[in-house]
Parts: sequence; structure tokens; C-alpha cells
Amino acid sequence: MSKFKERLGKLSPKKRLYALETLPGHLAESVQGERLHQLLTDFDFIEAKLDAVGVQGLIEDYDLARVSDVLLSEGQTETLKLIQGAIRKSAHVLDGDKMQLAGQLLGRLLDFEMPEIQRLLEQARQSKDGPWLRPLKANLERANEGALRTLAGHTHSVVAVAIAPDGKIAISASFDKTLKIWDTESGRELKTLTGHTDSVDAVAIAPDGLIAISGSWDKTLKIWDTESGTELKTLTGHTDRVSELAIAPDGKTAISASDDKTLKIWDIDSGTELRTLTGHTEPVSAIAIAPDGKTAIFASADNTLKIWDIDSDTELRTLTGHTGWIRAVAIAPDGKRVISASADKTLKIWDIYSGIELRTLTGHAYEVSELAIAPDGKRVISASMNFLKIWDIDSGSELRNFTGHTDRVLAIAIAHNKRAISASVDNTIKVWDTDSGTELRMRTLIGHTKWVRAVAIANDGKLAISASDDNTLKIWHMLSWREIRTLTDHKRVGAVALAPDGKTAISASYDNTIKIWDIDSGTELRTLTGHTDSLDAVAIAPDGKTAISASDDKTLKIWDIDSGRELRTLTGHTGWVRAVAIAPDGKTAISGSWDNTIKIWDIDSGRELRTLMGHTSFVNAVAIAPDGKRAISSSRDTLKIWDLLSGKEVASFSGDVEFECCAIAPDGVTVVAGDRSGRVHFLRLEGVTQLTVDS
Repeated sequence: MSKFKERLGKLSPKKRLYALETLPGHLAESVQGERLHQLLTDFDFIEAKLDAVGVQGLIEDYDLARVSDVLLSEGQTETLKLIQGAIRKSAHVLDGDKMQLAGQLLGRLLDFEMPEIQRLLEQARQSKDGPWLRPLKANLERANEGALRTLAGHTHSVVAVAIAPDGKIAISASFDKTLKIWDTESGRELKTLTGHTDSVDAVAIAPDGLIAISGSWDKTLKIWDTESGTELKTLTGHTDRVSELAIAPDGKTAISASDDKTLKIWDIDSGTELRTLTGHTEPVSAIAIAPDGKTAIFASADNTLKIWDIDSDTELRTLTGHTGWIRAVAIAPDGKRVISASADKTLKIWDIYSGIELRTLTGHAYEVSELAIAPDGKRVISASMNFLKIWDIDSGSELRNFTGHTDRVLAIAIAHNKRAISASVDNTIKVWDTDSGTELRMRTLIGHTKWVRAVAIANDGKLAISASDDNTLKIWHMLSWREIRTLTDHKRVGAVALAPDGKTAISASYDNTIKIWDIDSGTELRTLTGHTDSLDAVAIAPDGKTAISASDDKTLKIWDIDSGRELRTLTGHTGWVRAVAIAPDGKTAISGSWDNTIKIWDIDSGRELRTLMGHTSFVNAVAIAPDGKRAISSSRDTLKIWDLLSGKEVASFSGDVEFECCAIAPDGVTVVAGDRSGRVHFLRLEGVTQLTVDS
């Protein structure tokens, strides 16, 4: 127990709260730098402050050492920055589950060798007296690398984002039919705007920051008061979804683009339609208005940009050169240059007056879907799939890369404070410091021609088998990594399992069938049918006689492997069943579903024993410990450990990106999980008994 925790324990609850709220500020004001540093590197203080006032109040304590006259060494300052950075990156996790503090700090700081940080982490390890998942390696994004903060709250893809001119608030638009207003400094959700009856596809904020406009698949635009969150007006007139919109610099007019191939100019104060512009032969995908408010540029799926004079409704010129759909366009603050992003994997910089192409920026491996120009006009940030790049506009050189999203980035914006915000199909918004960034690299083993959905390894470790969307399974020699043979005759193979003797494999496919294979010869022994939708998981019992399959038809089926006969069907899930595992005794199975639940089943009777609830998103993987007493599940939100006898959640751990798979080692306490970024996480379940090899 630290001295701080000992002193804190002697105070009344009221005095304890007062001390936690005021002590860091008092130390900063009285220039007690050494004591402030000791306090902010004390895990007991960090834990108590988080519990008492929340994560943002804790983060702000570290700013005191930076902005006050406190004299700290360079090493002390760096230590505090790292701890603050780790807490800020984990803020969205800690807001929902303060018990994860120790695991989050270990996952982000374990690689830093500063004595104060290692002492802090040792305190964190010793602070837990119950079961918890301890990272064995720094398995999360390191402090102060990648995104500064993740904003979580939408329940569907985030497709548009806008930042107020002062950089203090951001507004996101989502397929969940809502908009959310965020405090960009604290990451706090200020308001949720509801009213659209379909997905919200576009959002813009007026120059005064007081008005926002949104566009939706419900064919309308809505004008909002950003301070109160109230809807001011609804604008109607488009006959198809509103895909893009922009507000003029004077804040008086807005332009919307629709899949009905028209653009409309609106008077914001009255909500009336002023005029309709036509000319593109395909839907308009992006709009930009020049700083003078007189010129607009429209980008289209017809691979062209068109420059218009807004006052006269006259098309001034057409810019050609892209060979693919132009997905985004922006005008530099000086009004002289235009930058466009295209499905042809490039960005192009244009002279707005002459229409001449100045340069082409190459480097993205996929279509470029979004871009934003920094307020100083010197840099542009672009998005392609889940990757972001920052470019120097004058030279056209690539400055840095950002990674962190697990799915396509659909919107980006840059504020004056050098903060960038990206919105993604992964349902999150990330805040970035554009002056720094880190590139994460992944290794790829080539063999299949499409996604590899599953892999299984024989008990003797000599063979592995992989399943792919290329309609094949491949058998590999583990020592040489040589492909031995390819098994065909499936449509998109989603799962594979190997029998304990290593002689039989079972594969499950999107063609609604299960196939049993002879590994030595590569021949198909039989095909099992009965499911009415695609199969995503299959497991084989320890005796090698029974298999269980999980399907998008919301059922599981138990099969006799030797005869191929269906023994029984398990029903109860209300969503796709994406995962299944069988206990070591062969008597119990667990399943994970997109209904966010896990179910425990009795295999002999097919009876549902218990439903485990706690995940807030779909469950995509499950595994059972060797003693059959605990299970692990992975979901978009977190890993969870369960006690199978009581059905209670034992521990949880949240990562930076969605977990795809999980397993428990033979010792019963080592957990391995893989996520969408390519990371493999190694964690230890503390506070429980480790199994011996014999047990």
C-alpha cells in the first residue's frame, strides 16, 4: 500500500473526494513539482481519482505539470506525458469499465523502461485481489502513438464528420440514423441528435459553429442548433438520398447533392430552395465551396469535376484526368487550388482558375475515399480503406501514415489545433495529432487468393489446414510451411476443424454444407446437409465421434461423424450463430451469436443450460479452458472470461480494435486473442489457479 492510499484511507468520504479533486492543483500552484510528479505516477492515486471523478478529470491533472511553473526534468515530463497518453487512449474503455485500468496501463506502457513507469505498473499488478486479465506483452497501441483518443457511441458505421471552426466540437453522422455532438478535448458525447428516419450520410457546421446541417437517406436535410441540439427546420425537395452537403463561408446558403443527380442551393435562414443545378450524368459524390462563396466544385461518379459560378448558375469548366469515380474534393484556404480524391487510387491537385492539373499524388493501394486540407493550406490528409496519409501540398511528398481503424474510413476533418478526426465503418471516431504518427506493418503469408477465414493445427503440430473465401482448403506442412495439397468443392469455406487423431478434417461453408475429409489422401468422405443458411463455425468432440456446426440460420446441429447423421438441432439464439466450442469432457458445448449472447448446451440432450449476457456487440469467437470450468469469448467490444458453473463474468479486457478469435492455453490461465489490426494478444488470467499438465 502506498503512503497516499494509507493517508486517503483515514479520511471521511467527503474529505477524500475534496483531496482527490484539489491536491494536484494545490501542488502545481505551490510549485511542488517533485510531489506532483510522485502523485501522478502513483497507481493508487490514479485509481482513486478515476473512481471518484472520472477519466477526464484524471487526464486534466497531467496538464497541470505542463502548463504551470512546476519545474520537472525532461525525463519526468516524458513519463507524465506517457501515462497521460495511455489514459487518454483508453478513455472510452475506462468510461464504461473502470476496473480495466490496470490492464489498460500494462497493455500500453509495458515496453517503456523508465523506472517510474515500471514501478507504476508493478503497483497496478499488485493492486488486484480478484480475477483479471493481465497483458503479458504491450498488446495495445502504445501511449502517444496513433490516435490520441477513440470516441465510441454510435451503433452503426460512422460515415461523416465535421469540426467546428474553433475546433472545440465535432459532429458525426451515422447509419444508426443519428448525429452526435462531441467535445473534442475531453472526448465526451455532448448530445445525440435524432429525427432522421433513415441513415444520415452527410453533415456540415456553419462558420459560426452555432448551426449544423445534415443530409440523409430519407431524402431530407435538417438544420440543427448545435448548442441545444434542437432541430430547427427540415428541408425537402430531393427525390433520392442526400449524399453530400456544404455550407458557404458566409453561413447563409448551403448546397446539397443527391443521388437524384441534382444539386440544390438553399437559404439557411428561411429553409427555402433557391435553385437546382444539373449537369452531371452520374450522382454527385462531393461538394466544395471556395472561400469567397462565389465558386463551387462538384465531384462525380462520372470521373469529372465541374466548377460552377454559384450566383449565375453557370458551369465554368470541367476538369478531367481521373480514371475512376471521384470520391472527395476540397479547396485550399487561399482559393487557388483544388484537390480531388478518386477510386483510381490517386489524389490530384488542380489550379482552380485554369483547370490545369498541377500534380498527381500516388501511394495508396486502394481507392481514395476522403480528404481534408489543413487550415494552413500546407498539408492534406487522405483516407483509403482503413489507412490515412498526410501529404505536403507544395511538393506532393508523403509525410506520414496513420493506422488504427479496423474498417474503411469514410470521413475526415482537420481543425486549426492540428487535430484530425476520422470516422469509420468500424463504428468509431478517432482523434489524431497530425504532427506525429506511426505506421503499423503486418506480415502476410501468401497461398490463398482470397480471405482466409479459419485455420486449425493438428495435435502433433505437424500439419495445419486453412479455409478460404477462394472456395478451397489448403493443408500445410508446419515445419517447412509447404503446401501439401488443396481441397476443393466448397463455396467460401468459413470454418475448419481437425479430429484429435489428425486424420479427419471437417469444413463448414457458405454453401450451407459441411464436408468431412480424409487428410492423408485429401479425398472428400461425405457431405452433410440440413442447415438453411451459411455455416461459420464447427467443432469436433474430444472422442472424435461427434461434431457441432453453427450457422446463420440461428441454429446449431450435432452430427455423428462416422455416419454423417444429424443427431439433433439446438435452437434458442435470435441471431446468427458464429462460434461454437466443446468442453474437454465432451458433454457440454458453448455457442456465441450475433444476438450478443453465449449459450451453454448439454450435448446428450440438446438442452440449453444457461445464457450468458454481458457483451454489448456480437460474439464472434468462444473457447473453453482445459478443465471445462471457464470459457473465453471475444466480441467487437471486449474479451470476457466466464465461470461456466455459475454463468458469471469473471474478468474482461478491451482492445483497440475488434477481436476476431481467442483461445485458452493448456495451463488454463494464458489467453491468446487475435484482432483485426493483425495483433496477437497474450494475457494471463490472474487470481485463479493454474492447471498442471496432468490436470
